[in-house]
Amino acid sequence: MKQAIIGFHQDELGDWVAELACYHGQHVRHQPPFINRPWVVTDAGRSSMLGTELNCVRCDRNEPPNEDILHKYRAS
Repeated sequence: MKQAIIGFHQDELGDWVAELACYHGQHVRHQPPFINRPWVVTDAGRSSMLGTELNCVRCDRNEPPNEDILHKYRAS
């Protein structure tokens, strides 16, 4: 199921995770030549991707939202 990117955070290893409108997270790594996402390494690049839709496999599996992401956006 397609879900819009609403924000980003870094995981414990420093990899970027897109926060989706469904409150699931999805890693968005830049690891050339296998994964080419140069936009993820800059604030401007990440900001330019807000609203972009990604396929959320967690929604497809009917998994509950990520509590950390859910609380981040419910608190604001």
